[in-house]
Amino acid sequence: MVSKLDDFFRFNEMALNLRAQRQQVLASNIANADTPNYKARDVNFADALKNALDSKSTTLPPLQLERTAAAHVAGTAPDNGPGSIGGSPLQYRTPAQGSVDGNTVDLDVERNEFVDNGLRYEAGVTAVNGQIKAMLNAIQPG
Repeated sequence: MVSKLDDFFRFNEMALNLRAQRQQVLASNIANADTPNYKARDVNFADALKNALDSKSTTLPPLQLERTAAAHVAGTAPDNGPGSIGGSPLQYRTPAQGSVDGNTVDLDVERNEFVDNGLRYEAGVTAVNGQIKAMLNAIQPG
């Protein structure tokens, strides 16, 4: 019974985990908008979700920091490798307009993606809540 419930919620669990990790990547892009030579990154959500669902793991490893110097905070690499989400690599965003300092963050694009991803996360939570309410209604006497 429990395994059937796990299977029932697995898609939404993975989708919400991926959305949360993507939100971290987008927030990092926004936070580094003024960092010289920073390259904006994102992930193909559909590919990441497909890879996550195809994997045998039921949970995603946490998004890890990427070290650019030996003196930076150390961390362990996740199972799906650094710089990836759900087994899909983070991709560098192609800038619409170049900048003198080499930074590829376009704040308009990043803000739009951030809000869109947040709304989709909220929609996923609403869907899960609806599924739970439907299941509770089905098992309650009345």
